[in-house]
Amino acid sequence: MLGQGRLLKNMKKTISLDANAILRYIIDDIKEQADIVQEILQNEEVLILPEVIAEVIYVMTKYYNYPRNKVSDYIIEFLEDSECNYQNLINAVKTFGGKNLDFVDCLLYEYSKQKDYEVFTFDKDLIKLIKNI
Repeated sequence: MLGQGRLLKNMKKTISLDANAILRYIIDDIKEQADIVQEILQNEEVLILPEVIAEVIYVMTKYYNYPRNKVSDYIIEFLEDSECNYQNLINAVKTFGGKNLDFVDCLLYEYSKQKDYEVFTFDKDLIKLIKNI
């Protein structure tokens, strides 16, 4: 039993970054914090949640006034640095950079491409995009 306790104690945990941490890394406005996030990305297993990316996009476009295409570029670069393998998330960020849809709609669009997933919406722009699949 004691051996199992040690084994659990030594297990590596996955770290989920919040929007603030991701923003510090992307914008690099507080160098010490950006460096800490970079160290985490290089040395830890990191989980990037779509909900957090939605918040990052909101803050970058509304608070910092970055254009959509720049936000998309910065986040794609961040996701590559974090070795994110969640393809729907990466594709949704790319779609966000080139379309006039909010990020959640871009995620829904990506999910709609899966054959076992259907999106119901009244949003005409999203309907038009989905019909072009």
